[in-house]
Amino acid sequence: MSEKMLPFTKNKLEEIAAIYPTPFHLYDEKAMLENIRALKAAFAWNENFKEYFAVKATPNPYLLKIFQAEGFGADCSSLSELVMAERVGVTGEEIMFTSNDTTAEEFIKARELGAIINLDDISHIPFLEKTSGLPDVICFRYNPGSLKSGNDIIGRPEEAKYGFTREQLFEGYRIARDKGIKRFGIHTMVASNELDHRYFIETAEILFNLVVQLSAKLGIRFEFVNIGGGIGIPYRPEQAPVDLQAVSRGIRRKYEEILVGNRLDPIRLYMECGRMITGPYGYLVSRVLHIKKTYKTFAGLDACMADLMRPALYGAYHHITISGKEDYKADTLYDVTGSLCENNDKFAIDRLLPELAPGDLVVIHDAGAHGHAMGFNYNGKLRSAELLLRADGSVALIRRAETVEDYFATLDFEGLSDFRVQQLQQSIA
Repeated sequence: MSEKMLPFTKNKLEEIAAIYPTPFHLYDEKAMLENIRALKAAFAWNENFKEYFAVKATPNPYLLKIFQAEGFGADCSSLSELVMAERVGVTGEEIMFTSNDTTAEEFIKARELGAIINLDDISHIPFLEKTSGLPDVICFRYNPGSLKSGNDIIGRPEEAKYGFTREQLFEGYRIARDKGIKRFGIHTMVASNELDHRYFIETAEILFNLVVQLSAKLGIRFEFVNIGGGIGIPYRPEQAPVDLQAVSRGIRRKYEEILVGNRLDPIRLYMECGRMITGPYGYLVSRVLHIKKTYKTFAGLDACMADLMRPALYGAYHHITISGKEDYKADTLYDVTGSLCENNDKFAIDRLLPELAPGDLVVIHDAGAHGHAMGFNYNGKLRSAELLLRADGSVALIRRAETVEDYFATLDFEGLSDFRVQQLQQSIA
């Protein structure tokens, strides 16, 4: 069971909202640090174990700087994420670049930074060589196909767009070896938000066995195994978090049995978690604007799916707390909605909550990953601010809210009048 508690009081939240109007995303630094240190402690048995934080989950330089101070690298998947890592001082092999359908520009930037490049497709070997040259270390992403189950977010591995087949792995590493590459790693990730700790042990076992087989057949030596991310979080109160110690014990047993048993150790173990690092420690804070009663009762918020699209995209559950009404009876059925011109703009459907009134502060839990990051501007909606609740209780603005001027910044209104005159002249002619 996961207890859905808030790390702030209603009075504290009102103080924050008086300075930074709702909606906003608020991250709990103290809780994130405790979680980070628990992950590192669980895998301390593996010398040089490294977590590469999945930047896509919560791309904010302030958070990356906190994680860097804790020894984390950055898992990047685009040019912008590479540049963000660079700007906070994360470079070289502190970056794992895992992308798909990759552009030449992205490969060139990854090579410039000295990142570990994790290739998604065998055809990317000659493409990378042609565009930026082959790096010193090569890593390939494995797609195990029907050997491994996926889930709703990534889909069935055999239908997913990611990774090499087993046969392509052997051919890809042979090509890399013959081109003079001496340093190798391997990676996979075929599920997201997985709560069964056995899943990650099984993933490690698959990769460890592949390392044995590839090493024997091709005469190459692996430096690291990246078992990916995908560790889920308990979005629902009745769910339990993944037991990191159980994951670690199981992977250690497989490491010793397979890698040590075949004299292939030491091999560094890498992970690229995002959701479990920040997800439970971020909150979308909003206010009730209107209560609408028609065929159902709707609580309309000043936030919308542009601030958190997971419920609309995946039908995902996010727990909701009404600040100051935690002890009130949840006896009124609501659809909790935003203001987009889309009927699926709902944070909750048929959710029992305390009776709501305009002005109530609504806190949506577990919004610290794939929340603000997945924001968009449909309907001209502006993305909200990001705030950091520091360990000392102070609050820092780590991303300001967008303005109307930001929304129009890429449009050329000055050239519009001339454009209309030209259009009229052309139509008359």
